Amino acid sequence: MKIIIVGAGEVGTHLAKLLSQENQDIVLMDANEENLNIPYHYEIMTTVGNPTSIADLRSAGVKGADMFIAVTPEESVNMTACMLATNLGAEKTIARVSNNEYILPKNMDFFSKLGVDSLICPETLAAAEIVSALKTPWSRQWWELAGGKLILVGAKVRDNAPIVNKFLHDLSKGEKIYHVVALKRGDETIIPHGSDLILSGDILFFTTTPGHVNDIRVLTGKTTMEINRVTIIGGSRIATKVVEYLPDYIQIKMIEKSKDKSYRLAEKMESNVMIINGDGRNTDFLIRENIKNCDAFVALTENSETNILACVTAKNLGVPKTIAEVENIDYIQTAEKLDIGTVINKKLIAVSHIYRFMLNADVSNVKCMTFADAEVAELVARPNSKITRKPIKELNLPKDMTLGGKIRNGKAIIIDGDMLIEAGDQVVVFCLNSAMRKIEDYFN
Repeated sequence: MKIIIVGAGEVGTHLAKLLSQENQDIVLMDANEENLNIPYHYEIMTTVGNPTSIADLRSAGVKGADMFIAVTPEESVNMTACMLATNLGAEKTIARVSNNEYILPKNMDFFSKLGVDSLICPETLAAAEIVSALKTPWSRQWWELAGGKLILVGAKVRDNAPIVNKFLHDLSKGEKIYHVVALKRGDETIIPHGSDLILSGDILFFTTTPGHVNDIRVLTGKTTMEINRVTIIGGSRIATKVVEYLPDYIQIKMIEKSKDKSYRLAEKMESNVMIINGDGRNTDFLIRENIKNCDAFVALTENSETNILACVTAKNLGVPKTIAEVENIDYIQTAEKLDIGTVINKKLIAVSHIYRFMLNADVSNVKCMTFADAEVAELVARPNSKITRKPIKELNLPKDMTLGGKIRNGKAIIIDGDMLIEAGDQVVVFCLNSAMRKIEDYFN
């Protein structure tokens, strides 16, 4: 597959590196040559060019490209580049946008006719994940699969958890109500086996059904809590979307450093939102604003370091749930080690949504895990595919992947080794180290 990626920022570069590991024919274009400094071991062709120049697009080989992806910071550039690419012979185009109105279902056909096949808005996707994290404040990761019939939940195991110092095979006795698909310990993520011992501080990723989510909370030693008061620092587009998505009964304080922006935000916010002009990095200011009495603290400024340090401060002041937007991918591991709770990276979220278009199997969703070098996807088993021929334990699946659950006839079922996948089953697959391509052979 020949793929042209326009925009060598973190989204474009991360996607190019991900796809280059799968022997795809990747061309990465950017108008700034300095952005194209890609390590030599990645098989990526780079080209300096203007994505709205017909000559530069032709030079990059847009004619006959299977996929053209425009992810520069400029929405208008991305849209124009996709329209040109379609008319110059690209098979499919994807544009990154910031205007939420563009991605409304009623407008999709309009843009498709113009030559833009798919649109992604990272800010909207990030806001939805933040709201999801606030609904389950005890978890590190929460993702609804198969329309909410299955849940992927990641949680850090506390000292008081009943599963500490137990082997996984000790937990699998009795009714199968969950499946541990991954274990993160330190900087390493593994697909666990029955002989693995669970330690305090591990982050476990479970697949389960909605009715057994509370069992996961108890197993990992977490307490229940309700979110009624939220403090947000940074009046970004993500922040305004979060406010829009949260229920009206939640009382929200939004702290914005810019006085002019504070006034603009105050004019359009609902009555449950208080806009405060101030510096959310200042501990004394946060104490004066009574931050210790809020249930959740969400840091959404444009600076990753500010967001991380603000969440550390909030944690030290006793706020039970903190969420940080960390745009610098290199800082994610640092944020995790500081134990600040949920980390959001809108670029990784965007890459997840784009990546599913690259797969040949019937994939309805893909997610790159923020805290783990892993992906989770929903795939449909095709008739006579390899995955349907033997019970799961006899399939000899690669060590860097596991199946978490399946949907059959609308019913969610947690996976066990004796189970046989049937054609038409919707299956949740968890993969490490960009191994998603390997699973295609089993489902096609």
